[in-house]
Amino acid sequence: MKKDRILLSLLLALLCMGAVSLWISSDRAVRAVHEDLAGHILRFHVLANSDSDEDQALKLSVKSAVLDYLETSLPEDADLASTKAFLSSHETEIKKIAEDLIASAGFDYSVSLSLEPWYFPTKAYGDLTFPCGTYEAFRIIIGDGNGKNWWCVLYPSLCFVDVASGDVPEDSKEELQAILDEDTYETLLPSEAAGSKAAEPRPQIRFRLAEWLAELF
Repeated sequence: MKKDRILLSLLLALLCMGAVSLWISSDRAVRAVHEDLAGHILRFHVLANSDSDEDQALKLSVKSAVLDYLETSLPEDADLASTKAFLSSHETEIKKIAEDLIASAGFDYSVSLSLEPWYFPTKAYGDLTFPCGTYEAFRIIIGDGNGKNWWCVLYPSLCFVDVASGDVPEDSKEELQAILDEDTYETLLPSEAAGSKAAEPRPQIRFRLAEWLAELF
């Protein structure tokens, strides 16, 4: 009986050590990818007033209206710095677009805009998987901002790609690949697309594993 308890204790200790080792390895990999991404991309984040069907539909309408404006107004050759500068200098116009749409829909919600760091969980965007972490984002908060959010990558302009039921087009991937380290970019892709060995975990699984283990420890 005593030997069984000793063996069980040793087994639990080994499992804990293995979990810690796995967490450290996964966390380092995710952090490296996140740090490179965070320095090169800008997200667009829209938060609904609530989770009611009406407020969620309104959120998507505001998102679409603002993206339509940005798609036609942002200079085609805008880099990250000039994209941020454009957003800051056109905040009044963007806010008015959102407020006018909300009013026309029969609501009187307030609208707040900000360009700030924000935490995002791991998210698959088409066949690209972005790891969790804090990223700079252009944020629109509708009313109380208590509803589910919508986000995309505003720079480079992946927001203007419909990836609801398919992969990101190759030209958009090339734009993203051009501003990232090669290893970072390949980590965003499915293993088979990145040319990785079949035994390696898919990025989305690895990113979520790091999140889960971080919560445990």
